[in-house]
Order: sequence, then C-alpha cells, then structure tokens
Amino acid sequence: MEFLYGTDFWVALSFVAFFLIALKFGIHRTVLGALDGRAVKIKAELEEAKRLKEEAEKLLAEYKQKAREAEGEAQAIIAQANTEAKQIAAEAKTRLEEFIARRTKMAESKIAQAEQQAMAEVRAAAADAAVKAAETIVAETAKGAEGKSLLDSAIKDVKSRLG
Repeated sequence: MEFLYGTDFWVALSFVAFFLIALKFGIHRTVLGALDGRAVKIKAELEEAKRLKEEAEKLLAEYKQKAREAEGEAQAIIAQANTEAKQIAAEAKTRLEEFIARRTKMAESKIAQAEQQAMAEVRAAAADAAVKAAETIVAETAKGAEGKSLLDSAIKDVKSRLG
C-alpha cells in the first residue's frame, strides 16, 4: 500500500472526486452551455465575416465596373472632342478660304476698275490731244466760216471715234 503515500495517487483521486462532484451538481451542463454559447458566437462572427467579405467583393466588382464605364465615357468624350476639333478646324479652313476668295475677288474688281478708269483717262487725254492737234491743223489750213464748220465736224468725228 505504498501507493497511498504517493502524490500521483492523491492527485488522481482528487481529480476523480472533483469530476464526480461536478457531474452530480450539473457543472458539466454549465460548462457545455458556455462552450456551446461560445461556439454559436464564433459561428455568428464567421458568418458576419463571410457576409462582409461578400459585400466587399461586390463593392469591389461594382467599383471596377464603374471605373471601366468611366474610362469608356472618357474615351468617348475624347473622341467626340477630337471630332469636334477636326470639324471646327475644317470649318475655319473653309471660312478662311472663302474670305481669301472674297478678298481676291474684291482686289481683282478694284484692279479692273482702276484699269478701266486709267483706260478712260488715257482715251480722254488722247482725244483731247487729237482734238487740239486737229484744231491746230484745221485752223492753219482753213480760215473763216468754212474753217469753223470744218473744225466743228472734225472735232465731232474725232470725239465719236475715240469716245
């Protein structure tokens, strides 16, 4: 009976006694209830974490979709702006060409008008010179009333041909 004096025996006996007393008073139900409650709480936390993860993944997918849509819209806006810029440049070029054509036409018209005016002035000067020359020649060759009528008819003839 030497084992009655060892510490191992008394520890084992105390453990068995404690266990039997705990069973008698239902402590095991309290411990199991606490463990079950803790398990339920952990399960709820895991489900909440799973739900939050799914929600975060959904939000991430929505964000990525919106980012793609925004990129597409930005590309469409850039393309529209490029198209409008090209159209505005083409319209400006057309207006510039029309402006240059109008200015050229106006300049040509002014030049033609100046040429006509110069030609008219040259003809008038030539007619005046011819009239004076004819007047001088007729005055020297014909004197009196006959010279005067001859001079008048010659002046009319020269004016009608030069004018």
